[in-house]
Formats: sequence, structure tokens, C-alpha cells
Amino acid sequence: MSLSPIHVVGAGLAGSEAAWQIAQAGVPVVLHEMRGVRATPVHKTDGFAELVCSNSFRSDDAQTNAVGVLHREMRAMGSLVMGAADAHQVPAGGALAVDRDGFSEAVTARLSAHPGVKIVREEVEDISATDWDSAIIATGPLTSPALSKGIASLTGEADLAFFDAIAPIVHFESIDMGVAWRQSRYDKAGPGGTGADYINCPLSRDQYHAFVDALLAGDKLEFREFEGTPYFDGCLPIEVMAERGRETLRHGPMKPFGLTNPHNPTVKPYAVVQLRQDNALGTLFNMVGFQTKLKYGAQTGVFRMIPGLEQAEFARLGGLHRNTYLNSPKLLDPTLRLKSQPRFRFAGQITGCEGYVESAAVGLIAGRLAAAERLGRPLAPPPSTTAIGALINHITGGHIETIDAGPRSFQPMNVNFGLFPPLPDAPLVSPEGKKLRGPEKGIARKKALSARAAVDLTEWLAQTG
Repeated sequence: MSLSPIHVVGAGLAGSEAAWQIAQAGVPVVLHEMRGVRATPVHKTDGFAELVCSNSFRSDDAQTNAVGVLHREMRAMGSLVMGAADAHQVPAGGALAVDRDGFSEAVTARLSAHPGVKIVREEVEDISATDWDSAIIATGPLTSPALSKGIASLTGEADLAFFDAIAPIVHFESIDMGVAWRQSRYDKAGPGGTGADYINCPLSRDQYHAFVDALLAGDKLEFREFEGTPYFDGCLPIEVMAERGRETLRHGPMKPFGLTNPHNPTVKPYAVVQLRQDNALGTLFNMVGFQTKLKYGAQTGVFRMIPGLEQAEFARLGGLHRNTYLNSPKLLDPTLRLKSQPRFRFAGQITGCEGYVESAAVGLIAGRLAAAERLGRPLAPPPSTTAIGALINHITGGHIETIDAGPRSFQPMNVNFGLFPPLPDAPLVSPEGKKLRGPEKGIARKKALSARAAVDLTEWLAQTG
């Protein structure tokens, strides 16, 4: 029996993963991607799953980090994105970071070669005008203005946009390694790493405060027509963080903890700027946590105040880009379908998840749900005790405030253990019988949540085939 195709709009992380899962289930899929016909303000290529911000998929620790648990679950479900990430990783301490070009090329090649995937290069402007009986909208933070307008009309939501910021990338050869040094925080080695995977630039107290002064005084982009638009707290521009207090940065992206300067080991840096390898060749390094809305001229002047970066050459300066996301708890059902138009599912950052891994994970589940529906085998999402299930639950109903009762408050969210249901019996003692206190208690709780998630995902996979 011939099956009608499922349409996926957007070939970013979520759309690519959704299309892969659908095709792997034996259901034909049409993948629509406008790049190649129409560019976006920040993409540099027309490749699928192009990473436009960081090249990090964050922690790969599946024992005590919710992102690592998400990695583990995606690998267990045959994730295209995680397979490509593992194949193109670069050293990044305890994180999983990738060579962005190799990663995108791998995703593009596998989808292009799949016999069940038809790729159409076009801009989809009005999904409501289509005759598609099943579609996944995964156009992400850079949804085109025309499609954004169409989605707003379809959902009745006027407020879909907020702004996010990207960090500068520095040429390695322009970093003064007589001042900077290589070290991962607490010497932690992650996938493909050595424990010396970041470049660290130290600042004294005076240098730090001079930097903050310049940061606050620097010329910034103004978007008066979007005043009041919220930033996502997990990706604030660095100057916005500085406005919240002079010490904010040294307790955030510039924290000096777990690092020792070998050039001056007896003096503890007051603050440290870290740079993470951005490509496989090791020629480019990303300024970690330095998303910014400073104007280009101000960026070069301010960032060259950082010791070790006085002669920095930038492969890319930072900047703002537009993001689009739904009021998902109000609009989507537990299977990511639009309540008012169930033929449409949404996936990725447009649903209100935040982060590469989260976006791909929601795409993965959306693809599986759509394929199962097409095959006549309706599927429930993974239980909320799993990382993917917890994320889906938050997006589709876990947000605690009643949206109808007042101003919109739902905002993008990274996966974290706070989204998991509490343990009925939280661990109170160590395996040796010692009473757990402070950080040890928290670590034991995270390990227990991770272990429960592993068991429950295995059971869910066994039930769903």
C-alpha cells in the first residue's frame, strides 16, 4: 500500500532529525528548505543543520547532567544529529562540540542519499493554504517573515518573536599564548578531549572592571520597534548580563574557578575569558558566553582589552538574530499537534525549547509521532521521567502559569533536571552508608534521576518497537 508523504518544513536540526526518523520508519517524507532559494541573515551555507551560534552540544555526561541524558536517549533512538555529532567531534573538555562544517555536510549527505526523502528547495509562505494532511513545521528561530505572519494568523498569536545573540569567533594564530593558556575547568576531559581543551585569558581586578566599564559604554544595536521583547536567560548578551551588576560576569561566563594560570601560578585570576575550539583544524576559537549586541566597531575595541586578545583577529563578530517561538502550552497538544489544526505538528525551537540538542530531540519525537500516526499505530511520547519526555511535557503543558489568565510568560527552556518528576524516594545516604549532605546529595539525586530515565526509556522503546 502506497503511503502519502509527510511534509517537513525546515532542514535545521529539528527538521533534519524529524525527516530522518520518518524515513527510517518507512514513511515517505518531503523536506522543504528555503536556503538555496532565499538566504537568512545569519546562515552562511545552504547545508542542512548548519550551526549558526556555538558549535557545542554541551555536556556529554549522562550521569549528572540532563543534557548528557538527552544525548544518551537520542543515541538510543538512532538520532541522525547525534550520529553526525559523534563522527565530527572536536576537543571540548566535558562537552560534545563539533566541527560545524563537517557536521552539516554529514547531515546533508545522509538525508540527500536516503531513498525515502524528497528534498524541495523552496520557501513555504502559507501552510494553511496547503492540502497536506500531515506536516511538521520546524523552521526554528529564523522562520521567514512571511511564514511567521502565516503562523501568527493560524494560531491567533501576535507575539512570536524574541532576540538571541551569537558570540564572536577568533583566529587561533592571533591569540597571545604567552598570556593565555590551555586548560579545561578542573582539568576535566570530555569526549575526544585531553583536559586542556579551552584557551583561557586571565584578567586582574583592575582589568576586569575596566573591561566592564568599556562593555557598558560601548555602542549597541537598538531595536526600538521591539522594545520589551524578552531575552532568554540562558543566552543573554554579555552587556545585558553586565548591566545586572558589576560582579555578574565573573560569576557567569568569566568565572575563574577550577583554573590555574601556569604563567603566574601563585596569583589567582580575578576573572577568566574562555575560548572553545570551533573547527576540526583548531584554527578557530569561539568566545564562550560572549553573545553580544555591541556594534561591530565597539566589539573589536572592547574585546581586544582582554589580555591575550590584544591582537585578536575575528573570523566572525557577534550579533543579534531574530527568533520565533509559539505559546506552546496553550497551542499544542501532548503530541506536538496544533490543537486548532491537528494536521500540523511543530518541532524544534519554534516550540519553545532552547538549544541545539533540545531542538533536535523535539524534532526526533515529532518525526516518530507523525510516522506512527501515518502507519496507523498511534504513539504516546516517552514518559516525563525521561529527558525527552520531560522536555515535551514542559513544552506542551508543564509550564505552571495559566497563559489565559494574564500576560504571556512562557519562554524557551533548556532541558534540566528541574523538569523531571521528583523521585519518590530521594537518596539520603551514600552506598557506604554515609549521610549525604550539600553537593553530594545533589549529585546523588541527579544520578538517581538519570538511572530512572534510562530504565523508563528502555521500557518505552520495548513497548513501541
